[in-house]
Amino acid sequence: MTRKQKRLSVILGGLAILGVAAGLVLFALRDSIVFFYTPSEVTEKKLGPGTPFRLGGLVEKGSVTKGQGTAVTFRVTDTIGVLPVTYTGQLPDLFREGQGVVAEGQLDAGGTFVASTVLAKHDENYMPKDVADKLKEKGVWQEPRTQ
Repeated sequence: MTRKQKRLSVILGGLAILGVAAGLVLFALRDSIVFFYTPSEVTEKKLGPGTPFRLGGLVEKGSVTKGQGTAVTFRVTDTIGVLPVTYTGQLPDLFREGQGVVAEGQLDAGGTFVASTVLAKHDENYMPKDVADKLKEKGVWQEPRTQ
């Protein structure tokens, strides 16, 4: 082999190793790449307790219950599935029933989503793009009212 051929084989070997490593990383992260799940997707994927993820959807009307201190329970829906959520902490000022919400946390053994963070939309015309897209897919999206 000439010097040029040796150099080319080392470069090609390195690229092959990098390609395999990238493929393994993407394979390992295939379920974590999704930004969040809707309640019906959580049911479909059968996510187990302790798996951290983001839950997006609408706060179901009539479901918000304030507990002792800053504890709050509510249900998040995508109009197909519903998932109960518990949260201890200060809710955003714009948190309301019927509004879009994204909660970060994990399921407990009983199937309740225990949120560590709750994010609400910031005005009446905004909903997180991923939540809006999922609601459009399910045919329940309502265009925001303009004033």
